[in-house]
Amino acid sequence: MKYNKKHVAIVAGGGIGIILILVLVVLLIKAQFTDKVKEEKEVEAVRVIEEIDVQDWTEDEEELPEEGQSEPEVYVAADIGAMDDEEDPQEAENMNEDGAGAASDISSLIKGANETGDISYGIDVAKWQGTIDWKQVADSGVEFAIVRVGYRTQKTGIIMEDPLAKYNMQQAKEAGIKLGAYFFSTAITEEEAKEEAAWVTSFIARYPITYPVIYNCEGFQSSESRQYELTKEERSNCAIAFLDYVQNEGYTAMFYAAKNEMEGNLLWDTDRLSGKYKIWVSQYPESPYPQTPSSSYSGRHEMWQYTSQGTVPGIPKGVDMNVAYFSYSQTAEAVDDTPYEVVEADPEALLTMTEVNEQVTAKIETNLRSVPSTDSDDTIVGRLKNKETATRTGISSGGWSRLEYNGQRVYAVSSYLTTELEYEAPAAVQPASIYQPVSESVTAKKVTNLRSVASSSSDDTIVAVLHNGETVTRTGVGSNGWSQVEYNGQTLYAISSYLTADMGYVQSAQDTSVYTDVNEQVTPKIECNLRTEPSTANEGTVVATIRNGDVVTRTGINYNTGWSRLDYNGQTVYAVSSYLTSAG
Repeated sequence: MKYNKKHVAIVAGGGIGIILILVLVVLLIKAQFTDKVKEEKEVEAVRVIEEIDVQDWTEDEEELPEEGQSEPEVYVAADIGAMDDEEDPQEAENMNEDGAGAASDISSLIKGANETGDISYGIDVAKWQGTIDWKQVADSGVEFAIVRVGYRTQKTGIIMEDPLAKYNMQQAKEAGIKLGAYFFSTAITEEEAKEEAAWVTSFIARYPITYPVIYNCEGFQSSESRQYELTKEERSNCAIAFLDYVQNEGYTAMFYAAKNEMEGNLLWDTDRLSGKYKIWVSQYPESPYPQTPSSSYSGRHEMWQYTSQGTVPGIPKGVDMNVAYFSYSQTAEAVDDTPYEVVEADPEALLTMTEVNEQVTAKIETNLRSVPSTDSDDTIVGRLKNKETATRTGISSGGWSRLEYNGQRVYAVSSYLTTELEYEAPAAVQPASIYQPVSESVTAKKVTNLRSVASSSSDDTIVAVLHNGETVTRTGVGSNGWSQVEYNGQTLYAISSYLTADMGYVQSAQDTSVYTDVNEQVTPKIECNLRTEPSTANEGTVVATIRNGDVVTRTGINYNTGWSRLDYNGQTVYAVSSYLTSAG
């Protein structure tokens, strides 16, 4: 074949083009390979960094950060704890040697309009207080709230978030209450304590923490505790590691412990701790503050927890109450100004709900509520009538049922419901035919329940508790032994013999009977009421009902009266001895 010059030029030009394309392809492949190698190196570097233990830089002196430099950051993740988490080390509340402490009402502490000073009044809360109405708390005079943000589990040693921590901090903040935070530690090494502190400071960074961040550690003398083997020095070192970390992050660090643990450096190196941080002492006198003006703890302390049986409007359960010998003129700024994710209240807080799927109707007629509580009529969203059906999806041990009704989740008192859909409601009784109209102010002789119906057959009907000195208007006296009263706009019922129109009525004296001290585990033969006093004369003294299989500690027996003294969740209660038997 012959080629002319034109053909040669075309071939040459085409060859150069192919060469250029090949060169570009090679360069592209090389660039991709280089990026891939770079990426793999970066991933490997991250992996290596992640594998470096905190211990690597704390124990090797050459790798310690230079003076003025901050320690490497420790990032810790935590799951949200369950309301009924058996691993929660603070589950057995009232670990204080003084039991639960004397009952106290926040109303006795509200300062006068023109009063000033360094003292401030507050509470500390965790999941056990349930869903709190923080506006009511603020209106009652509470100035600060120390919120439990989390805990390390008792056996597995996992950090967990308190399930109500975010809700409590957000709602308390919105109500104008100044915030502090505490963590319940079961750390067994200084590294674990730093890990806890790192998680806490990260968790609270978006909230205005004005009051201290506190290290709380209890129950370590129990053989069930993972801290059982630790020495006093080792425990104190863990606390110091936590508090130093917190302080370095710009928060006020505080150490919490009971009086008997700190006195004379008994279980903590108190001298070392009090030399570096604020101290919060727990000690419950027989008469609460301000009747008892100060703690009997001899060491320096900046805050005093004087009872766990405080009564505060908006809090459905007893709450720890505190007096702080310091206050703040303004609220602190959040360390991180990134907006937090707003959370809603858990309506089933404190309820252990068993899932079911069944049709129910009302025995007569019952309120359907948006939350499982009778505290306010504002929560009523409908009524279920006899023969009208709803789907029950859950039953709680607290006497409430969760229902699906017209596509809405609602709650009703379980005892008012039945799965017998053809249940015939009894004929209604006209109150006017029973109650003689009156109009007078009455108070409780000591304490009595106010109920939605004139019957004490179920605790589900208890709407409120009336104490001696509190007044309600009695509108009717019944021949059935019950009184009709007006309470916060509701018509309720109380046993007439527990009420008096004598506003100067003096409560009966406390029990002074002689008990033979014992220390034994007992359980009811069938079931048994636990009372605040050794008497069945007043139904308002019942604090709980235990059943066969429930175990409590009997601390005393009065052989003359037939009553036993018991320790129940840190509270001294009484039960009829003949109803009890050895749990062994």
